[in-house]
Amino acid sequence: MAKKKKNGEELMKQALEEEHKIRKAFKDKDWSEIKSSDSWVIFKVMSEFVEGFEKLAKIGPCVTIFGSARVKSGHPYYKMAEETAFHLVQHGYGVITGGGPGIMEAGNKGAHRAGGKSVGLNIFLPFEQKGNPYIDADKLITFDYFFVRKVMFVKYSQGFIVMPGGFGTLDELSEALTLIQTKKIGRFPIVLVGKKFWGGLTEWFRKVLVHEAMIHEEDQLLFNLVDTPEEAVKVIDDFYAKYLLSPNF
Repeated sequence: MAKKKKNGEELMKQALEEEHKIRKAFKDKDWSEIKSSDSWVIFKVMSEFVEGFEKLAKIGPCVTIFGSARVKSGHPYYKMAEETAFHLVQHGYGVITGGGPGIMEAGNKGAHRAGGKSVGLNIFLPFEQKGNPYIDADKLITFDYFFVRKVMFVKYSQGFIVMPGGFGTLDELSEALTLIQTKKIGRFPIVLVGKKFWGGLTEWFRKVLVHEAMIHEEDQLLFNLVDTPEEAVKVIDDFYAKYLLSPNF
């Protein structure tokens, strides 16, 4: 009974906080409020960019692994992410993740186990996501703003390996695809790992987005769909082999 009451109180608190945010968005602000509030945000954003640029400028060639925070250590996806990161390091790459638990932890764990660079770009969340223990001490950054964090993923990655995940993973995948499609960044390799998991989405791309002319048919070539860690790493290696580049570029 006490637990139900506590859960009810927590839900009520969350509902009131959500209502407060919605009402606040419609509230008129005077100039002094706008100036003080927005100025603080600008400086906070700037400080996050500066910290990210300073810490990541010299990390060398890295591949980002995206994926769910909810996957437990015994899950096949966890093991797949760990092995992918391990192989990436063996092939000369460092590994960047979102710094949290689940597949992010697995990626950092694999990189750490292989003795390579293990980078974590963490984010403050309502449930207080903490950096996992496999991130190099000097390569953990915690952000307040998702958009600053996403800039760091894109700016310092030479490829993206997308493991199974939820809305956050879909957001990161969509960001990378959009920036490459619109030529805002170079055509870095994007690898979706798990044909059974991602197959429905890629089929929807073909049957709906291409059919409705929302994307070009050749946009489907912006990503690769594979099933194993070895295949994922091979896509990255083969991509750079075309340009006669190895991970010491």
